[in-house]
Parts: sequence; structure tokens; C-alpha cells
Amino acid sequence: MWLREHGPTAPGDGARLLVGMASGAVSGLAVGGLMAWQDLLAGHGTYGWAVFAVYAAVTGELLGGFVGRRPSGPAVSAAGGLLLGLLGWAFWWLTVDPLIQGTAPTWSIAAATAVYPELVGSLLQGTMAGLLFHAAVRRFADRPARERPRSPRVVIVGGGFGGVGAARRFERLNLRGHRIDVTLVSDSNHLLFTPMLAEVASGGLEERHITSPVRAAVAHTRFRHGRVAEVDAARRVVRLEAGEALPYDHLVLAVGSVPHFPDSPGVAENAFTLKSLPDAVRLRDRVLMLLERADQEEDPAERARLLTFVVAGGGFAGTEIVAELYDLTHDVLHFYPGIDPGEPRFVLVHSGARVLPELSDRLGEYAQGKLRARGIEFRLGVRVAAAGARDVRLSDGAVIPAGTFVWTAGNRPSPLAGAGPVPVDRTLRAFGLDGVWAIGDCARIPAPDGSPYPPTAQHAAREGRAVADNIAAVLKGRRPAPFRFRTLGVFVALGHRTAAGQIRGRPFSGLSAWLLWRGIYLAKLPGIDRRVRVLLDWGLDLVFPRDIVVTGPSAEAPVPARGVR
Repeated sequence: MWLREHGPTAPGDGARLLVGMASGAVSGLAVGGLMAWQDLLAGHGTYGWAVFAVYAAVTGELLGGFVGRRPSGPAVSAAGGLLLGLLGWAFWWLTVDPLIQGTAPTWSIAAATAVYPELVGSLLQGTMAGLLFHAAVRRFADRPARERPRSPRVVIVGGGFGGVGAARRFERLNLRGHRIDVTLVSDSNHLLFTPMLAEVASGGLEERHITSPVRAAVAHTRFRHGRVAEVDAARRVVRLEAGEALPYDHLVLAVGSVPHFPDSPGVAENAFTLKSLPDAVRLRDRVLMLLERADQEEDPAERARLLTFVVAGGGFAGTEIVAELYDLTHDVLHFYPGIDPGEPRFVLVHSGARVLPELSDRLGEYAQGKLRARGIEFRLGVRVAAAGARDVRLSDGAVIPAGTFVWTAGNRPSPLAGAGPVPVDRTLRAFGLDGVWAIGDCARIPAPDGSPYPPTAQHAAREGRAVADNIAAVLKGRRPAPFRFRTLGVFVALGHRTAAGQIRGRPFSGLSAWLLWRGIYLAKLPGIDRRVRVLLDWGLDLVFPRDIVVTGPSAEAPVPARGVR
């Protein structure tokens, strides 16, 4: 947390309350004496003077508790005291005092007029208390600085769901009295809502609408926009490519994952990926550029190649992107009169016996049947063995001429995490690395049954909160708690207002699943402004065809994703 101190020896909460009480008491004596001299307190019984003194002291204490929490000038302090005087007059003289005297409060103009002198006295007392309070705090702050113990330093590397979730939790812990200095490092200044990335690739959503600025998400955390060059665990220092060194007491690795390509010729060089906003925009532009070329192509073989789209990987990402590309292509075909609706070809390659192994057999077969009914081909039980600029070769020897090849068949932890997932114990602490913790896609986190937790956004966000709680516990000398979480549910969009998924084991499919999928993801999207924009995008998508404007370069060559989120 970027701790903003009021000064070298700014008074604490207790000192502010005492200073405020003293300021209220002094101003109350002065104004109360003036009011007594003018017989303004005589009508309130023998308790009048004592009650006014207590009232003035309480006003001053409130002044120290609220107005004095942030540094301010004399005008702000006086205005705060004036406001408290007004509120105190309405509360005491219009409400409590009539009750003590045995009459019901009316809050009418006549009642207010009757205690108008008390209003003047309350405003004068509050203003004087504010000025006295400011003068006292100013003098207190001008004293020689006392050396304060350094706050524990935590560096979070990665601005995805895990890293931002951890930073948010640290901010709440600091509000509860912890003193932890937190720095978040990310090579991207936005949090990307990856579950909606496929819709950006198909033109259904604007790319900026599924992002949220990191600085806005964690406004009270020090943020560094840059790449990490090295993590020196021995010296406990994180070095950035820009040259800055960030010392830490505890390090949280939340660096995510990058596409993992097998040792197959040409796959890494010719595959489009879907891990970032540039990936999604580049893929959308690629599809639109190929439609432009195919509309004018006279060679049937070349035309068929341009209109063939191959997706490797039958998990959530692969299934969603092949469905979205199908919807994009057929939604804009009326702009290309030279292309017959039956010409575009979509092929999903998966090494398993069926797609979506994360779902039940029933839902997996439902999804596969829906996509096959639209004309999407499935090559199951085979892998991509090689890829070129003009074709994709499968492990069974088949060659598919294709204009677009999308790879979603594997990811690996970011290179910053090492050769593989960072092994951690159930408290998220890395083995063999003192003060290092790891969460999200870059970590291998054991579940109670010994299997690793899946690398999903819902797990990463909760791991971020858990690691912040555990670091705070260690700093307090307590034991960290094991991480436990049961998957709430999973959904996959199948295009054409259809989806499949399950919540706590209960299956959903068809339009109801699609509505649930959109409702749940919309609720999880950070920021009300983003939710409104996404809702508008969805509404416009129902009325108007998708845009065919190419916003990027020619998209002739894919550029695999790299780096730390």
C-alpha cells in the first residue's frame, strides 16, 4: 500500500480525538461564557451550562475524528467545524433539548426561530473549534520527526485476476489496521476480462469494453507499468527492464501463462493465438481480410483455402472461438456477394474422443452435436503435427489447406515463473523460496485430494485474496491457512445464442444456459461503466450486422503472445 502520511509526526487517531476534544472544550468555554453573559442559556434549566460544555467537547471530538483524518488548511478545518456546529444545533437544540423539557420536537420554522441565538452560538463555537484544532495539529506536526518502523514490503508481479485480487485484498487489510506497503507490477496497464475475449475476436464486443484500468481497480496501491527483467530471490529484489529495483519482504508471483507450442514444425510461426486484446483484434482482421480476398478470387482451390479456418484444441477456448468465427463469417457474408454461404469451412482438431472434457459427457455431446449441425467439422483423436503458411498437417497424415490456423491446445506458465509451474504448498507458499508465493496459472496449487486446482479466473481471483490474508497472517506471527475452493460452475458459449454449462453439478444447455452465461459474466465484469458498454454491444449485435472495418495491419502473419500480464 502506498502509505500517504500527513507529515513526519502526524498525530494518530487517539491524539486527534484528544486535540479535537480540547479544542471543542476551549471554544465551548469561550462561547458558552458569552451566551451565559447574554442570558441565552438561562431558559434551558440549571443543566444548560454543563450540557453546552459537554456538547462543545463532543463537537470537537467529532472534528478530530472526521475533519482531521486528512491534511487540510484552516479554511477546511473552520468549514468542518461550522458544519458540525450546524448539525449539532439541529440535533441538540431542536430535538434533544425539547424532549428534556417535556415537549415534542417540531422542527418547524417557529421552533427554529425560537432557538436562533443558539444557532449563532453553535456556528461560532464550531468555527472557533475548527481553527483551534488546525492550529494545534499544525504545531504538533512541526515537531521534530520521530523514526517510524518500516512497513513490510510486498511486491505483486502480474496484473491479471490473481494479482489484482491480491492487491485489492491488501487494500482492505490496510483499512483494518495493517501496515503493508504493496507494489503491483504488470506489463499491461489494464485488467483483461479473458472470458469475453472470443467475442472481441468475432466483432461482437469492442476490445476496450472488456478491460479495466489497473490503476482504477487498485487506486491505493503503488503501480509500476513495465516488464520484469529479473527476480533475485537471494537478495529479495525485483528488477524491471527500465532499471528500477523493487526490494521486497514477500513476493507474489501471479504472472499467468503464455501459449505453449509443441516441437512441431511451423506451429509456433504460423498459429494465431488468443491470449490478449491484440491477439483478438489481429484474428478478427485476418478473417475479414480473407473474406475480401476470397470474394475476388477466381481459382476454386485457392478460394477454398482462404475460406478454411482450423482451430486446434477442443477445450473452452477452442470451442468458443470456432463458434464465434462461424458466427462472424456468416453474419457478414451478405457484404460479400461473391461468396456462397456454404463455402466457408471450419475444422476443430482435438486429441480427445470428444470436445469439452471439462464438462459431463451429456453436455459435451450436446455441444458437439450443436456445432456439427451448423456445419463445423471435428477431427478427433488426432493432433496438429505441423503447420505452414498455407496448410495444417495432422498426426494421421491428413493435410488441410487453410488460410487461418488458431492454436488453443496448450499453455505454459510465463517464463518468469521458471521452466514449469511454481510448486507451492496448500497455503500458496513456494517450496524452497523464502518469502515467495505463487498463484494463478503460473502455480501448481494442490487441492485437498492432491490434484492441482484448474487455471481459471474464478480460482485465480480467490487465490489472490487468500495469499494476501496468508501474508498478513505471517506478518502478525500467525500460521497461514490452506487454500480451499470448490468450483462454482463452468459455461461455454456455442454461438447462435446457445451455450452449455453446469453450476454445482447441475447441467444447463441451450438458450437458458446462454442467458446464464451472459448474466454471470456480466456481473463479474469489473466496473459498472464496462457492464453498460457490454450490454449496449450485445443489444446492437442483435439489431445490426457486425462491422467489417479492418482496424489493424494487414494481418498476414500471426504474432504469438509473449510476456507477463
